[in-house]
Amino acid sequence: MENIVELEEDTQKNKYLTFQLEKESYGIEIKYVTEIIGIQKITEIPELPVYVKGIINLRGKIIPVVDVRLKFGKEYKEYNDRTSIVVIEIRDTLVGLIVDVVSEVLSIVDSNIVDPPNSKTGFNNKYIKSIGKAEGEVKLILDCNQLLSSDEFEVIGNVWNNWLQINSKR
Repeated sequence: MENIVELEEDTQKNKYLTFQLEKESYGIEIKYVTEIIGIQKITEIPELPVYVKGIINLRGKIIPVVDVRLKFGKEYKEYNDRTSIVVIEIRDTLVGLIVDVVSEVLSIVDSNIVDPPNSKTGFNNKYIKSIGKAEGEVKLILDCNQLLSSDEFEVIGNVWNNWLQINSKR
C-alpha cells in the first residue's frame, strides 16, 4: 500500500492543472484536483461572502463553490460554455472553484519554479505559492490551502449547515 501511495505521488509531482482568469494563467497542483465539471445550477445561500456563489449537488455531495474572479477582486463575468468548476479537496473538504476556462495539465520542473517576490517589493499575495514558467508563459501557482481561511471555512460551514437544516424540514 505504501508503494502505491509513493507511486501516485511520483506521477503527480510537478503536474499542474492550468486555467485562465482574464489574461492571467494560473496553476493548481494536480494532487488537489478531484475533477473538472462544466458550470451547472448553483443554489445561492444568503449571508455568504459575495465570492462564494452557493452550493452545487455533485452526485449527492453538497459542495460550496467559489468564484475565483471575485475572490481575487476582479470584475464579475457572465458564465458561459467555457466556464468550468474545478473541484479541489482542501482540509478534507471538497470546494468548487469557478474559473473562466481550464487550459491543460502541464509538467513544470522544479528549476522553472521560483518563489514569488517578497513583500518588500510590494508583492503581497497570500494566494500565490510560486511562479512557474512553461511553454514560454508565466503561470501563477496557487496555494490551495490559502484560498479560503479557517474563518471563511467556518462561516461557509455554519451558514450552509443552517441552510441544510432548514431545507431538510420542508
